[in-house]
Amino acid sequence: MVKLNRIYTRTGDNGTTGLVDGSRRSKADPRLAVVGTVDEANCAIGLARLHATPATATALGRIQNDLFDLGADLATPGDIPGALRIVPAQVARLEAEIDAANVALAPLTSFILPAGTHAATALHLARTITRRAERDGVAAIEAGNDLGGAAMQYLNRLSDYLFVLSRVENAVEGDVLWVPGANR
Repeated sequence: MVKLNRIYTRTGDNGTTGLVDGSRRSKADPRLAVVGTVDEANCAIGLARLHATPATATALGRIQNDLFDLGADLATPGDIPGALRIVPAQVARLEAEIDAANVALAPLTSFILPAGTHAATALHLARTITRRAERDGVAAIEAGNDLGGAAMQYLNRLSDYLFVLSRVENAVEGDVLWVPGANR
């Protein structure tokens, strides 16, 4: 007899999902909105990895793992001993990587369009999804959810990092600059 390894549990059929502490929340709960948007950002980052240079792809792999940590953090209400949380060192690492990558880039003289290479364009998509995750996180906090400060800082820095990485990926061909009033 073959044992089936089912992916479905049927526990969410009533419109709820479980959090790390065992409680259940509506799938429309603001806490779960941010968890879902972080998952979406992770998928967009995976797409960017397909087209990225090896150094950027390696950095994106680290970020994808961090985003699973972040999802666990966001799905853990309260103060549960031993819970997986985003820690300040992860935020500091992003800041250091932003600074290191930004040094080699030409200073910005214009806004840039979310375009260029496949990798850069996918990174811009991931950046905008990450910004939405941050907005969803703020909405969840305003709705009374206890999201960790380092988690929100991570999201804020991540969108900045994805912007810088898009510029790194466009460095050979150059950023695609916004031309104000170009189509008047």
